[in-house]
Amino acid sequence: MLLPATGNSDSMATEIPAEKCGKCQCETFHSKSILYQILNKEHESETKWHQQHCSPHCSARSKCCPCLDRRVVLRTPEVTCRRASEVLLKTSTFIRNLPSFYHMPWEDQFVLIQQNWVPLFVLGMAQEGVDFDLREVPATSLLKKILLNQSSTAMNELGSSSAGASFTEVQKMKNLLWKFWDLDISAKEYAYLKGIILFNSECHALKCLPYVQSLQQEAQKALMEFISTMLLGSPSRFASILQLITSLRDIDADAIEELFFRPILGEATLNVLLIETLYIKPDWL
Repeated sequence: MLLPATGNSDSMATEIPAEKCGKCQCETFHSKSILYQILNKEHESETKWHQQHCSPHCSARSKCCPCLDRRVVLRTPEVTCRRASEVLLKTSTFIRNLPSFYHMPWEDQFVLIQQNWVPLFVLGMAQEGVDFDLREVPATSLLKKILLNQSSTAMNELGSSSAGASFTEVQKMKNLLWKFWDLDISAKEYAYLKGIILFNSECHALKCLPYVQSLQQEAQKALMEFISTMLLGSPSRFASILQLITSLRDIDADAIEELFFRPILGEATLNVLLIETLYIKPDWL
């Protein structure tokens, strides 16, 4: 970035890379320019907001930086949303065909769906080989905010409801999909994995927790035996697959809803839709 002379005719423009300053490009301004002095009033209030609401462990290269936490949408939503809907339908069909699932009280069914639909959906995307391209949603510039006389608080509220999903969260999911594809997981393995994920023994609020724990252990044992007999015994493969299951639980549900289902559902909640699809009918729904 070039810094122009500041009142001294002998001053020379100096190039100071943003990396050496320890700042992102969006935070690097010329301290003497008139435009900077105007923008800095708004920038200082935004910086104060980020300091109050972002984790202290966030760096200039983390998603706390407003220019890096970009919003993205699907490049071909007609095709990808249709495929995502098909994955969701197959996932609900898989659950509906499990008698052991419906042997539990509806409260436990509700908890298991609520807490595990995201990893089940992403696993289904991996099994069906659903890849997708993205395009960025243009962000409102700092200057435009000022010219429109909008406060940082108002713009933050607007930004939180703007179209698109977090690029950081979507990229996390895409990276995980490629890890599944690199392992070349078979249909049998995917079936066992769905059982391991659905019957999540970490859901301690379950009324039938011992029953769920036994079902998960049964699915894990079946997966391990399949790998050892059909794939010539690969303990590292079993460990790698289980590690991916852990990573699946870190995927953000809001990012999935915003990216794949907002154009279809509007303001409806996918979580409630799944419950209704699976005929789980609590009185308060």
